[in-house]
Amino acid sequence: MPSSSGSVDQQSAKPAIGVIKVDWPLATRVQQMTSRGLEQSAFHNKEVTMSTKSVSSRRGWTVVLAGTAINLALGILYAWSILKGAIVDSINQGGVGAFTWEISSANDPYAVACLAFAFSMIVAGKMQDKFGPKLTSIIGGLMVGGGFIMASHSTNYWTWIVGFGLLFGCGMGFAYSAATPPALRWFPPAKTGLIAGIVVAGFGLAPVYIAPTAKYLLGAYGLQHSMLIFGIAFSIVVSLFGMLLSNPPAGFVADPNAAKSVTKKTAVEDKTPSQILRSGKFYVLWATFFIGAGAGLMVIGSAKGLATASLGEWAFLVVAVMSIGNAAGRVIAGVVSDKIGRANTLIIMLAFQAALMFAAIPLTDGTYNNAVALVMLVTFMVFNYGTNLSLFPSFAKDYWGAKNYGVNYGILFSAWGIGAFTLVRISEVLKARAGGSFTMSFAAAGALLIVGAMLASTLRTRKAEVPELAPAFEEEEDLALSRATND
Repeated sequence: MPSSSGSVDQQSAKPAIGVIKVDWPLATRVQQMTSRGLEQSAFHNKEVTMSTKSVSSRRGWTVVLAGTAINLALGILYAWSILKGAIVDSINQGGVGAFTWEISSANDPYAVACLAFAFSMIVAGKMQDKFGPKLTSIIGGLMVGGGFIMASHSTNYWTWIVGFGLLFGCGMGFAYSAATPPALRWFPPAKTGLIAGIVVAGFGLAPVYIAPTAKYLLGAYGLQHSMLIFGIAFSIVVSLFGMLLSNPPAGFVADPNAAKSVTKKTAVEDKTPSQILRSGKFYVLWATFFIGAGAGLMVIGSAKGLATASLGEWAFLVVAVMSIGNAAGRVIAGVVSDKIGRANTLIIMLAFQAALMFAAIPLTDGTYNNAVALVMLVTFMVFNYGTNLSLFPSFAKDYWGAKNYGVNYGILFSAWGIGAFTLVRISEVLKARAGGSFTMSFAAAGALLIVGAMLASTLRTRKAEVPELAPAFEEEEDLALSRATND
């Protein structure tokens, strides 16, 4: 009976800890009990990790989609050519309530908006880092709406400079700076390019719906009422989606399994703005961003005129094709840079863009007249331009960390605003001196892009090999077995 009872006791105990013999050495018994406890603990921890990872993944993708939606609204900037056309028509027609600006100043609100957009990113980035993306985005949405509403009540030049130029431009900076940083913080470094590309793709894709919407509203309600409708709509959209933005909680790790795997890269040190401004790498990045973005914006600004000359009434199709190319460039460059590296992707993009600039010369000076080739050429140019907007946010996180990401990228983003203002201006001057020809503009842009590719080549670094480290729990287990054997 005692043996039977002992057998029953052993069987009932077996599912919990298994059979541990009394005559085993103490170290062996301790090891057996510990290892089984670790197995149960590991199983429990695995369930918790999987559950946490699932929740964080859903939350992360919510932030990504919210950021993309905000950028889809901010893409109203690309509808300026349509708004500018209505202003110029009003100036030419004259009459009561018409715009009385100089024709040469019709593009000034757009130029001011681009500069305000770029430089407000620095302040907005600092605010995003300190107070979070929700508040920053809501302020941006209210400024965007306020700028449009202000411009809708007047045809005065300075009212449009302040309303569309400063208020709308700064609103874009605040909302744009709140969209990307929180999205990147929810995902591991291996997905930085992909996530940045998806979020900023919304901005590039916006003209697909904004262009026809703007044309409809202008035809049905006129410029002033259209501005009012846009102002109310976009302030609501940006503010509502801004409520879905959030940074991960303190101590959040995007990939919990990364800590158990072999680490081949050193941890990125969080840099302050003063530190990055003392780094030569910052100025290389700034210069290449200035060149890549400025050349692309030069093409976007003149593409409508080029397409109109070749396609006539079908020129509006180029706007849609360009938008798709712009958005695709952002996503594809992000994915590719995650695989082959940011610097390699940037070099390829700049060199390809330079080749396209030189190839555009015979298509724009009348040597060849092929509408399909022109559309394809411009689409690839805008594709390359779009790659800038996913590569440089990724560079900023890779080099300077996530803690001060908002303000650091805001400082780097000033290259976009200055590039847009400077190179577009230079392009117009060269075009005027050449009697309306784009030849000198494209040749100058091509030469700059070659310089940019050479600068980008200095960003390539050789990866240092790190000795493989065994997981800590395996070392402890081997030590326990060693002690058990010795006993």
